[in-house]
Amino acid sequence: ASCVQYRLVVRDASTLQILQLYTCLDQIQYMEWSSDSLFILCAMYKRGVVQVWSLEQPDWHCKIDEGSAGLVASCWSPDGRHILNTTEFHLRITVWSLCTKSVSYIKYPKACQQGIAFTKDGRYMAVAERRDCKDFISIFVCSDWQLLRHFDTETQDLFGIEWAPNGCVLAAWDTCLEYKILLYSLDGRLLSAYRAYEWSLGIKSAAWSPSSQFLAIGSYDEKVRILNHVTWKKIAEFEHPATIASTKTIVYKEVEKSPSVETERLSFPPTRTLASSLFSTQSKYDISQVPVSLHCVKPVADRANPKMGIGMLAFSPDNCFLATRNDNIPNAVWIWDIQKLKLFVVLEQLCAIQSFQWDPRQPRLAVCTGNSKVYLWSPAGCVSVQVPVEGDFQIVSLSWHSSGDSMVLLSKDNFCVCYLEREEV
Repeated sequence: ASCVQYRLVVRDASTLQILQLYTCLDQIQYMEWSSDSLFILCAMYKRGVVQVWSLEQPDWHCKIDEGSAGLVASCWSPDGRHILNTTEFHLRITVWSLCTKSVSYIKYPKACQQGIAFTKDGRYMAVAERRDCKDFISIFVCSDWQLLRHFDTETQDLFGIEWAPNGCVLAAWDTCLEYKILLYSLDGRLLSAYRAYEWSLGIKSAAWSPSSQFLAIGSYDEKVRILNHVTWKKIAEFEHPATIASTKTIVYKEVEKSPSVETERLSFPPTRTLASSLFSTQSKYDISQVPVSLHCVKPVADRANPKMGIGMLAFSPDNCFLATRNDNIPNAVWIWDIQKLKLFVVLEQLCAIQSFQWDPRQPRLAVCTGNSKVYLWSPAGCVSVQVPVEGDFQIVSLSWHSSGDSMVLLSKDNFCVCYLEREEV
């Protein structure tokens, strides 16, 4: 599905044929599929309105109007039949049921980066709350939205919460001004608290491994710390230096090469395909000899949210690798071997890393850097792919299909779908 101002376009993922066209009341600012792909939510925050569309019954429609309370966020519950709307100033979360048309209210939600978290099985929801100048967490049962547990957290300013994939442990971390991550059980007991250092900017990112065995914490000190699920103590610390010296690390460096065109093929005016190949610079990967010095950027010290520290973290679906980006070295992706707890590969790009995401079915990483190329890494090697589109197509983000056979590449105004051929075994 894609949004074009007030229109919602639903296409077939394999053929890109338009299946449905819906017209909303205003410009769509957010869109989300339900878990079973039967409904689509379209939020129009300026109007305080959410519209829901059904794929099975195109004539069926649903409109949720928050009225004077306003709207700042909207999302589906895991069952795909309830919608959670957060009102302006985070006064409350309203839970709307599509089946019974009933409404439930959750008071005092906290305005933070990651304030709502669902367990992977969809049974429980944790909500970060702020009341009387203190942080709390409430755990609700998603089947009837009854409160299961309510407890205060030992945080100065709670910044984010995230369930482990097995749904047994909830991680809650403090604002960057205080290095503190807390781990709670489902019944609200504090299992452990971890603090790496004091009196300096703290946690910037956090990610659970798919097996729930490891919790990776990225910090402003340019390090990733890995906690284990048995003792919740640190088992590894990954540094991101500007110079790669280890001979056991493979460094792939992106290099530009001018396109080669046979002079016999030249015609005037040149054909479209020839013109695009003439003027688009191609790139490939070379393996660099260590030691390698990476391009480093000095952060501006007197600005908020300095570009330093570990801003992006992601585990591969098989738990074997961890991909990271150190914001001080914006052109590099670091890939760590989790089984050996060592640096495995560094990808050194010509432009700054905008986004990366693992293939959901295998250890294959897709990277984009704001140009018209998509980069793919797997343990077998690395490849740079030029997207064959006309005009200026700068990829700023990407998203894999759940099958791993295709991915959507997004620019500021356009999108394209990249299909990958599956190898026959």
